[in-house]
Amino acid sequence: MTHVGAQGGPQPKEWISAIAPYVPGKAADASGRPVAKLSANENPLGTGEAARAAFARASADLATYPDPGAALLRQAIAAQYGLEPARVIYGTGSDELLHIAASAYAGPGDEIIHVRYGFSVYEIAARRVGAVPVVAADKDYGTDVDAILACVTDKTRVVFVANPNNPTGTFSPRAEIARLHAALRPDILLVIDQAYAEYLEPEEDDGALALAESEPNVLVTRTFSKIHGLAAERIGWGYASAQIVEALHRIRAPFNITSAGQAAAAAAIADTAWVEASRAHNRIWRDYLCNEVTALGNCGLSHVPSSANFVLVRFAGALSAQTAFEGLMEAGYATRWLPGQGLPDALRITIGTEEQMRDVARLLREMATRA
Repeated sequence: MTHVGAQGGPQPKEWISAIAPYVPGKAADASGRPVAKLSANENPLGTGEAARAAFARASADLATYPDPGAALLRQAIAAQYGLEPARVIYGTGSDELLHIAASAYAGPGDEIIHVRYGFSVYEIAARRVGAVPVVAADKDYGTDVDAILACVTDKTRVVFVANPNNPTGTFSPRAEIARLHAALRPDILLVIDQAYAEYLEPEEDDGALALAESEPNVLVTRTFSKIHGLAAERIGWGYASAQIVEALHRIRAPFNITSAGQAAAAAAIADTAWVEASRAHNRIWRDYLCNEVTALGNCGLSHVPSSANFVLVRFAGALSAQTAFEGLMEAGYATRWLPGQGLPDALRITIGTEEQMRDVARLLREMATRA
């Protein structure tokens, strides 16, 4: 039977109509005035010179399709992390990989688990394929392994975990990730979203890539949009067993990464000096912002400990998150207010430049004391 709308047109499936569209971070205020974008977790230092030069060289040819197998990029990723190139999957940002993972392994009537206060794309990916999103309770704004396991049923097909978590910045150590995997049935796909993994210190490795190397039901996803400074090109990558990668290749978009994007990403992942400099900058100014917020504790401000390139600031005093969001926007700073994700009392603030962090701290201090 054909589904038609009130105007005689086709109707989307009911599970598509149930999706709340993804809302990106703002880059302008209500009047359209550009503001400093501390709402999308981009690298405030920009893009490394090696990646910029590789992009410029590869941009000369606009008439030829990009390499559909992204061989240069896969080899660069594999060389950097000691992986098998054939088991590297690539996508239009890691978002595409999250979506096709849900598409390949779940469908109507199945269940996909994600954590409370997790990345909003997880619910969209589940609903897009007609699966039921199941929300596991958080533990101090982070991943609670026991809560996830308590949600598992015979309908569970996929579990999404971000580590570090977005939008809270919390981190689950290696032992917890291993415990989660060990307790899941082998037919459940565990997707570990490591979009912010490069901001961790080397000793903080959660072991996810090692699991993906040895286990047949683990997919790790990463992105070039954050520390590598290539958000404009939308490039993500993942690693999993040959069987999982084969399934994902069946439904990923063809030619999904541009020639220039492939070249830039291959150069970026080899540019370890840029990554280390970006990590060091982030560590300094994340700690600075956290200390400034802690000093405002008597005004009701606090923060969730962060392992990423942003800080979730909570407001429990006279100054509300909404008022702070509006005040910062008026002063020229877009942050991320999150009532749609169950965090109406919080702002996610991207770590920016030294000047931006000092100014944001000053504005928060002035608004808090004034309130």
